[in-house]
Amino acid sequence: MERHGVSEVAAPPVELKDQEPPAIVESGEHRQSENHEETPGTVAPSASCQLPGPFSSLDSSIETLKKKAQELIENINESRQKDHALMTNFRDSLKMKVSDLTEKLEERMYQVYSHHSKIIQERLQEFTQKMAKINHLEMELKQVCQTVETVYKDLCVQSEVRMWGCILL
Repeated sequence: MERHGVSEVAAPPVELKDQEPPAIVESGEHRQSENHEETPGTVAPSASCQLPGPFSSLDSSIETLKKKAQELIENINESRQKDHALMTNFRDSLKMKVSDLTEKLEERMYQVYSHHSKIIQERLQEFTQKMAKINHLEMELKQVCQTVETVYKDLCVQSEVRMWGCILL
């Protein structure tokens, strides 16, 4: 099979379960394999080991697989960075919304408290007025009772005087 000018050889699947995927390589080895222009005096790693025949296409396939693996790792790292940015933005947005809702709830609570305070104040005022009226009526009732008592005593005294007056006559 040939793809983009590179021959591919079917190779057995490689398991990388226990291996940690390499981070994006920025130096030395990766740069040399990426850079096909070689400076004089340096030898590419695959140049010293190249064998004629079918092994040259194997080297090419290995390089292609390495590049693809590196690209996949870079894509995964980019995807993780995007996910991290997305989660950070989501968290910040959620914090702002929760903060706004909390402020609105707090404002509403203070409005309700203020309304209830007015109602309580009005009822306390009514209660105070009614208690003052009750105190006034209680004083009037005491005066009436005293007046009734005085009248009763006067009636009793007058009736005794009459009774004594009838007896004496």
